[in-house]
Amino acid sequence: MKIIGSKILDKKENVVDILGLAVNRITMEELLQTTQECIESREQLLLGVVNVAKVVNARKNSLLRESLERADIIVADGQPLIWLSRLLGSPLPERIPGIDVMYGLLREANDKHYGIYFLGARREVLQGVIEIVRRDYPGIRVAGYRDGYFDKDEEERVAEDVRDSQADIIFVAISPPKKEIFLNKWQELMAVPVCHGVGGSFDVLAGITKRAPVWMQNSGLEWLYRLSQEPRRMWKRYLITNTIFLKLCFGAVLRARWGKLFHKSVNLADADTD
Repeated sequence: MKIIGSKILDKKENVVDILGLAVNRITMEELLQTTQECIESREQLLLGVVNVAKVVNARKNSLLRESLERADIIVADGQPLIWLSRLLGSPLPERIPGIDVMYGLLREANDKHYGIYFLGARREVLQGVIEIVRRDYPGIRVAGYRDGYFDKDEEERVAEDVRDSQADIIFVAISPPKKEIFLNKWQELMAVPVCHGVGGSFDVLAGITKRAPVWMQNSGLEWLYRLSQEPRRMWKRYLITNTIFLKLCFGAVLRARWGKLFHKSVNLADADTD
């Protein structure tokens, strides 16, 4: 059990087992309130965000899985995960996209004058992000920034730079599983209250790529929109991961339904013997 702000996060309670990963039952409002409490108290909070691809990849990538399991809060970014939780009989309250968490933290930081360190993406993308943040969120203290192209032997130096910046929040825009592994490895040294891996969100913030329309997000078709933007790079990834995910879902739902039926049968048998 870990106490974070005014909330107690018990991994045996307030979580839903999504194909082996403990995803928190939490709303966006509750999450942002928790991040604010952590910043004010200087407690460390590591956020984990999972989608279909990450749930599938975590089953075969032990480093990714271990890094996710060490997150203090894991949220579901992907409508299919919400649907699966309902089919399993343990519904998650809402979908919480990682990029929406980023925008929520930007607004919070702007209002509270928090410092943010921006780590990741290409140099030109990062520069665009910094320009937009300084223009649209003037209340934010840009604690520091660095592109995501550095070697393993430079990681400690990067983490020390983040620590020395005294940032309240760090956004890590590096592709999975590298960002999860980096945050898990260097969170303690960086000593930043809120650590959030944002993946490709800097590209959206900088205006280089666009998000799927809301109706596609809510229909679980955001992957199709991304596929239309980068068909050569994404088709194989989505074909394989989506197929594996559907198979895993079928097995998980079948086991859950069978388990409930068996439990009900046992209870009826016990009642007959009374």
